[in-house]
Amino acid sequence: MENSKVQEILEKQVLTVVKAVEDKIDEEIAALDRLDNDDLEALREWRLQQMKKMLEKRSRWIGLGHGEYSEIPAEKDFFSIVKASERVVCHFYRENWPCKVMDKHLSLLAKQHIETRFVKIHAEKTPFLAEKLKIVVLPTLALIKIAKVDDYVVGFDELGGTDEFTTEDLEERLAKAQVIFSEGESSLHASKSGTQTKRSVRQSSNPDSSDSD
Repeated sequence: MENSKVQEILEKQVLTVVKAVEDKIDEEIAALDRLDNDDLEALREWRLQQMKKMLEKRSRWIGLGHGEYSEIPAEKDFFSIVKASERVVCHFYRENWPCKVMDKHLSLLAKQHIETRFVKIHAEKTPFLAEKLKIVVLPTLALIKIAKVDDYVVGFDELGGTDEFTTEDLEERLAKAQVIFSEGESSLHASKSGTQTKRSVRQSSNPDSSDSD
């Protein structure tokens, strides 16, 4: 008897959802029916213009080095890079395990979020810049918008305090800071069920989650 009541409640809930979806579809169909040929042509032209703008943006971004995770060779290059791109994620690193973990996640995100430039710079070889930006713990990500450092991700504290965090964990933190688009050009959110999204890159028993400079 109890099971039949539960089944009845579930059926009612399903019917309610189906009705809401049908109503939404009916509204969209009705809206399209109200469009005349001029409206449809205007809509088609608007969509073409939007596609053209996005293609132009993508071309410009790729020309600036977006879509790949690269190293800044010298301090002086840092300033030209952050001025050229509206959004930059810069990894201040040294040769240690935590920074290598961060590298692997950033390499994935650079390909997924072409709207943002992903770079790395060796903190010990750029002491002036590290001091200017108050970089102490490595790894540290400087999240830069419109040529100004807007936020930092310091070590792994905000990522669960462990090097077993996922690429999605880091993606969500960067999206929260609005240094990447929440859905990106082909964001990991579009394929959350994929193994790449959830995987961590831990391949060592090294327990350190960050390293003091």
